Amino acid sequence: IMGAGAYGYSMTSNYNSRPRAAEVLVEGATTHLISERESVDALWQRESIPPEGSL
Repeated sequence: IMGAGAYGYSMTSNYNSRPRAAEVLVEGATTHLISERESVDALWQRESIPPEGSL
């Protein structure tokens, strides 16, 4: 994919607990990693579970 348009990092979300994809800039035959792929562990680090019986 040489162009992602609205599907770049600025428009991404974690809907349905899907980690964000890596973002790569392609300049001719050269590639540059702009942002690394988000891991599932990193995604779950932001979650917390209420103590049992507190709900």
